[in-house]
Amino acid sequence: MSMTTPLPRPKNNARVAAVSGFVGSALEYYDFFIFASAAALIFPRLFFPEGEPGVSTLLSFSTVGVAYVARPFGAVLWGHVGDRFGRKRALLACLGIMGVATFLVGCLPTWESIGVAAPILVVMLRLVQGASAGGESPGSSALTMEHAPDGRRAFYTSWTMSGVMFGIVISSLVFIPIASLPEADLLSWGWRVPFWASVLVTALAIALRRHLEEPEIFEETRETEDVVKIPLWELLRHHGLTVVRVTLMTLFTGVNTMVNMFVLAYGTTVVGIPRQDLLTIITVANLVAVVVGPPAAALADRIGRKPVFLAGLVLQAVSVPALLRAVDAADLTLVWVLSVFVIGVAYTLSNALYPAYFPEQFPARVRFTGMAVSLMLGLVLAGFTPAIAQGLISAPGHERDWGTVAGFTIGIIVVSGIAALFAPETARVPTARLGLRDTDPAVAPPVASPSGVREG
Repeated sequence: MSMTTPLPRPKNNARVAAVSGFVGSALEYYDFFIFASAAALIFPRLFFPEGEPGVSTLLSFSTVGVAYVARPFGAVLWGHVGDRFGRKRALLACLGIMGVATFLVGCLPTWESIGVAAPILVVMLRLVQGASAGGESPGSSALTMEHAPDGRRAFYTSWTMSGVMFGIVISSLVFIPIASLPEADLLSWGWRVPFWASVLVTALAIALRRHLEEPEIFEETRETEDVVKIPLWELLRHHGLTVVRVTLMTLFTGVNTMVNMFVLAYGTTVVGIPRQDLLTIITVANLVAVVVGPPAAALADRIGRKPVFLAGLVLQAVSVPALLRAVDAADLTLVWVLSVFVIGVAYTLSNALYPAYFPEQFPARVRFTGMAVSLMLGLVLAGFTPAIAQGLISAPGHERDWGTVAGFTIGIIVVSGIAALFAPETARVPTARLGLRDTDPAVAPPVASPSGVREG
């Protein structure tokens, strides 16, 4: 093998990548989810014509969903950049674009000022947010996983997902005092403040991301000229079945938007639960998820990905209907307990380990693209889950029919579980062999020789 000049790298690259993944994802998804909170609480009254409250809420939820439609296109773009030119470059671009789009949402005039142009502008900026988010968590997951040592990949990559959940916590915390403002202040300037604050959020995230290193396995791929010119074509030609499988496994993420958005809107507008109470409950539930995620992922490193992933799905299928029934009954004590269990424990058992499990299905040369495209295709349904649920309970004769919503949610969880049963177990596979067939040559990780020269 050829001898090459060593690349200076810190010894704690995995920790640096994990911390960067946590902070970067938290700040990126703060931007992404303050829109979701506003869509549930504020936007129906600001950006859509007055009429039936359920209709305006449905339209507002649809603006959230369009971002998930844009995410697969963003996944193709950022996957191409990440697999060809580097994970770091793609991640920095995602952050900058998300920050600008979020700030501009806070500057938009309302329906009262410019009429139908208002929701059109909201949708356009939401599409930009979606395209940006299409590369964030997949890129961060792939980068951290490739830095992590064998046997601890799920633990290190779980910090990226804990960062996403912490971003939801921050966005909810911001809206608790905003939601308590007098109605006139809330609808005039209060709702804009969280969006304007994204300038500071974005600057901090970019400063942290600039210190990232590219994973050694990616550098080896580049040095051996194994970089794919068109990663999407390579992915679809040789890994199409894997894309379908991972996409279906992703469908369980609809549980997240179901609780964080539909339950918030249904509980406040239909049942009459104070919005501050539900915002506080959602904040605590997601904060528990931040803490539970790394231990759950560490368990997946010890006993395997499948048992932990599937256990989480089973618990979600049992507990989500109970949560919806508790919300409909306005039983705040039970809503507290079940929300924390659903998001903080059941959902997190599956959610915390997929940043390792999903990219582990693909080889390094198309890993960013494979993870991004599969994940974002699956998240399209998650994005429209609140709108679908709202449509189900808005249908004539089905008002407050939470059982129909529960059945829909259980259905997507079951599909995720069936797909996972056919996925290979990857916990014990060396990083260099992930996503490869038995006949494929592995990319050997560089080893430092006694003279300090890196050997390929």
